[in-house]
Amino acid sequence: MSEASQDDKTMGMVAHLSGILIGFIGPLVIWLINKDKADKGWLNSQAKEALNFQITVTIAYIVGMILTMVLIGILVVFGVMIANLILCIMAGLKANEGVDYRYPFALRLIK
Repeated sequence: MSEASQDDKTMGMVAHLSGILIGFIGPLVIWLINKDKADKGWLNSQAKEALNFQITVTIAYIVGMILTMVLIGILVVFGVMIANLILCIMAGLKANEGVDYRYPFALRLIK
């Protein structure tokens, strides 16, 4: 794969960082806009990675909300929030450098 353009690097960073505020919607929009463009391979891979991670985070939030009935859910939700914040920032910084970033734990639902 060739070197990503600065615009692609910036959009990759936006795909990762948008997950902090708007969940899976940001990465989904970026991926849907660019998925059929042959010259956007790197950006597509980063948008899919961010989308998969945000889907995983959403599932974890749902599980945490269900577990709040036994009180441990509060800790789960808090842990997911902190992990989402830290990992999205790390991914955004790496994407801005043009480095392929893979989250340490994410369900790879979108191939």
